[in-house]
Amino acid sequence: MRGSQVRVLQAAPSLFPLSQLVLQIKLAWLRKTARVRILRRGNGLIKLGLYSSIANPPRGDNLDRCVREAVAEAELAEACGFHGFFFGEHHQDKDGFLPSPLIVCTAVAARTKRIQIGTSVLLLPLHHPLRVAEDAVTLDIVSGGRLALGVGLGYQEDDFRAFGVEKKHRVGLFEEGVALLRHAWTGEQFSHQGKHFNIDDVRVLPRPIQRPGPPLWIGGWVPAAVERAGRLGDAIVLGPSMPLAETRELARCYRAAADKAGRKPEIILMRDAWVADGLEDAARIYGPEVMEAYKYYWRNGATAFQGIDSEESFEFENMWKDRIITGSPEDCVAEFRRWSEAVGSDYFLLRLRHAHSGGPPHKEIMAAIERFGRDVIPHLA
Repeated sequence: MRGSQVRVLQAAPSLFPLSQLVLQIKLAWLRKTARVRILRRGNGLIKLGLYSSIANPPRGDNLDRCVREAVAEAELAEACGFHGFFFGEHHQDKDGFLPSPLIVCTAVAARTKRIQIGTSVLLLPLHHPLRVAEDAVTLDIVSGGRLALGVGLGYQEDDFRAFGVEKKHRVGLFEEGVALLRHAWTGEQFSHQGKHFNIDDVRVLPRPIQRPGPPLWIGGWVPAAVERAGRLGDAIVLGPSMPLAETRELARCYRAAADKAGRKPEIILMRDAWVADGLEDAARIYGPEVMEAYKYYWRNGATAFQGIDSEESFEFENMWKDRIITGSPEDCVAEFRRWSEAVGSDYFLLRLRHAHSGGPPHKEIMAAIERFGRDVIPHLA
């Protein structure tokens, strides 16, 4: 046993209970094996990240426990070879959906060393872009250059109402905001006179570790949004619930817009996903959670579920094909490869937990993370 491991063992009884000690030893072993797998795979691999919904329906109780669980999931994800861990933003949700993703990212940064962290997505029209630029720089420094800042327009009326922002102005606020983020991260003095923001002779310091700035991802899953992402962003985050055929077409439109703007296209493919013994096992554990979420989106007119006539149609057995990546480890590996080839993406963000149902439970999430790391990630070269 190495000296550093001995010191951890000696200090552990006074710092945390036995269960935490066992977890830390397990994480250390998993981190070591994950590093070996990554070195062996080299280039050309499919990367997996996780998107975490921190919420607890119906009333948002015990959010402190939910945050602790999410941070533990991020630690395990890093140890199991996942590439990134991301959070979203909503406001006024009765389930307590955590509204400040950059703060939670900081907690994850403090407990991890390698994994990319970020937002998917931060609702940029709700914030002053200089504040976002400064917070992002701070997080990039705190994390050692691991931030990817995903931004989006937002769609829920309550998000805008809470901040006194008129939803009809969101596109203009967003596009100006992206331009101001880029200016701010140069570290140079600048001024800006726009429709929504007037800024005179400012300079944002310090500069981020990543140059010219953290990767700026833009979320979208309708044609106007993917065109905007191609024109303004470093990458697009495509939505988690759109069927394969529609996702492929959106990816084509995005690439055309990025090429026209002279940008190198990069597609981050967010997906609902679950690994289990097989499809029947996935339907038992994950099915009720993801179907509850899909019903919520359908009731609110989500583009991904247009053409579905009734709520009774939302049965896992009817919905998973060409929409959810699930099944046995072998099934998942095959599906990741199929989606990667069809869409042209080598980076998947997996949504395991659903805010609108609150599940699957933490214990099941941890087991799925470990199984992805053991039985799926090593086979995605």
